[in-house]
Amino acid sequence: MTEIKCFGLVGGGVIGAGWAARALARGLDVVAWDPAPEGAAVLRAKVANAWPAMEKMGLAPGASQDRLTTVDSLEAVAEAADFIQESAPENLDVKIDVHSRIDAVAPAHVPIASSTSGLLPSEFQAKCRHPERVLVGHPFNPVYLLPLVEILGGKKTDPAVLDRAEVFYRGIEMHPLRVRTEIEGFLSDRLQEALWRENLHLVADGVATTGELDDAIVYGPGLRWAFMGVNKTFALAGGEQGMRHFMKQFGPALKLPWTKLEAPDLTEALIERMVEGTGEQLQGVAIRDLERLRDDCLIDIMRALSKYREGAGRLLAERADKEGR
Repeated sequence: MTEIKCFGLVGGGVIGAGWAARALARGLDVVAWDPAPEGAAVLRAKVANAWPAMEKMGLAPGASQDRLTTVDSLEAVAEAADFIQESAPENLDVKIDVHSRIDAVAPAHVPIASSTSGLLPSEFQAKCRHPERVLVGHPFNPVYLLPLVEILGGKKTDPAVLDRAEVFYRGIEMHPLRVRTEIEGFLSDRLQEALWRENLHLVADGVATTGELDDAIVYGPGLRWAFMGVNKTFALAGGEQGMRHFMKQFGPALKLPWTKLEAPDLTEALIERMVEGTGEQLQGVAIRDLERLRDDCLIDIMRALSKYREGAGRLLAERADKEGR
């Protein structure tokens, strides 16, 4: 990470602001651009709202919100940054245009990563003069707290650039997950979408409310998933014989019609049920307050896990080792 001093951001929405907060907290300079008329002000406000969480997590020497510079063009970011993270809307035409414009200005050695949650790098690197430095670095919201970032390259991406990106992301305390195959939706979103589709079916069929379905995760498997994931959890469910016994005992149930693989029709009735259900769950609390509550909960979970060096807590434990705590 020593070669990367200035982190460039194209797009200052929820994801872009999350990147900004994480990078600033790790002591980097950040230069950012957003096309919206009030984009710079919104970005700074979002960073300020995230900063208490970063202080609780621990700031690197020199970390400061004052190291955020907003500029008036995408090209200004491309000229200044040592690593560029694009967080534009999920539209392929927009991605192609933005990446070609960044690529036309940024020095050839500067990596250009996209925060896309499912588009393929081979497609949006199509008009770049230096497609070998274009990749995906897909984070998860809130970016400033959740450490996962999925990394994958396109057909023309240089593997050495992926290696450099991995080193950079580790340097800002993330967990880079290399996606072996260029596949739509990558890994985590495919898993999330499968659960989301089943969730929608259960609401559409009147089986459960949104609150009941969230409880089914929050008070049960969600706690295990936080540090063991799905496969490790099921391996333990197999007892001393592990996954082999689990598959033998529970595998046949996969043939039962317990779940529906295709998403239901997004009818107005279903949308209204989803809106009403989550509205009751939120109980009129401001999103900003809920974001703070979410952040505090995630911090406490990760701190608790750091004691055992498991899951996301491992990264905090490794930092404590480096700092001699």
